[in-house]
Amino acid sequence: MEIGKYIDHTNLKMDAKEEDIAKLCHEAIEYNFETVCVHPYYVTLAKDLLKDTNIGVCTVVGFPLGMNTPKVKAYEAIEATENGADEIDMVINVGVLKDKDYDYVKSEIEEIRDQIDGKTLKVIIETSLLTEEEIIKMTEICNETFVNFIKTNTGFGSRGVSLEDVELINKHKNEVLEIKASGGIKTFKQMNELIKAGATRIGTSNSVEIVTHMNCNCNEKCDCNEKCDHCHCEEEK
Repeated sequence: MEIGKYIDHTNLKMDAKEEDIAKLCHEAIEYNFETVCVHPYYVTLAKDLLKDTNIGVCTVVGFPLGMNTPKVKAYEAIEATENGADEIDMVINVGVLKDKDYDYVKSEIEEIRDQIDGKTLKVIIETSLLTEEEIIKMTEICNETFVNFIKTNTGFGSRGVSLEDVELINKHKNEVLEIKASGGIKTFKQMNELIKAGATRIGTSNSVEIVTHMNCNCNEKCDCNEKCDHCHCEEEK
């Protein structure tokens, strides 16, 4: 498994500076991550820094609340692709989903899909706010709209992705739809479990820590059973 190719190396912080995006891109090159995921403002910079590499540029639309109108989201997506984005992660309108206006949810996805020239589209559903029935319904809508990925979380919700989220989506998705797990992914063990459950892409800002701790059994408390050069377990204990 080439672990880096599963990862969207992410910096969506509100205070991200140019030097932070440059660092993100240099790390992506060093560890051969699949993409960097940045705010729309930084798409042009990231594209320039990653020219002559095989690393894609991913950005977000309607992020993080998803409450923009479809036309605003579509414009964001169009501008992002014109600026060089290879992948678009769009946030659904969760309130509309909870109102059971499924036609609106579906048409919004289709409007953005049809505006981005065949670029990869990921639909962020924010599982932290959804019931099991709503997660299943969004999986079905993503099946029907032929998007590339269903993405679990923004990272701004009340929790990150759970193993149960991915297992539930995997049970109800078709063979074409892929799963991007995101939100709160900090360890290689956690990432590996999500991949085994069905995720084919991982969104995380902890990418470097994950790939450099692959031989550790670290958990969030750094309770390591195997020493590595990057661990400070003894100090943590």
